[in-house]
Amino acid sequence: MSDEHPARAAGLASQAAVRARDKQAWVALFAENGTVEDPIGPSGFDPAGAGHHGKQAIAAFWDKTIAQTDLIEFRFDDSFACGNEVAFTGTIRSTIGGHRIDADGVFTYRVDDDGKIVALRAFWEVDRAMATARPVD
Repeated sequence: MSDEHPARAAGLASQAAVRARDKQAWVALFAENGTVEDPIGPSGFDPAGAGHHGKQAIAAFWDKTIAQTDLIEFRFDDSFACGNEVAFTGTIRSTIGGHRIDADGVFTYRVDDDGKIVALRAFWEVDRAMATARPVD
């Protein structure tokens, strides 16, 4: 996978910031009016299913989700870049409270002309991911 495509580069930078536990770097990747839908639709992270809009809401999403994990691993099989978007396919593995959870899905990033993320959308099923919960080995 080449990281030269602007959306792919932004997606890889987002993943690197999460792995590094660097909230400030992660939020800085987003456009002022950026949106995070992770997962898309209603969930415990977003009961209304409207997404998290703007940097302040995106930072709050970090605090509610990413900051609560002990470790997040991106196990992506491939990515497909088209126009100003990229879709990564594979699994995000989260370790939290002594348990691992795998979220299989499609994870998309759309960027603006400056390479800032305007939309991060995660297609994964909460119930399916929760069914993978198991103690850390």
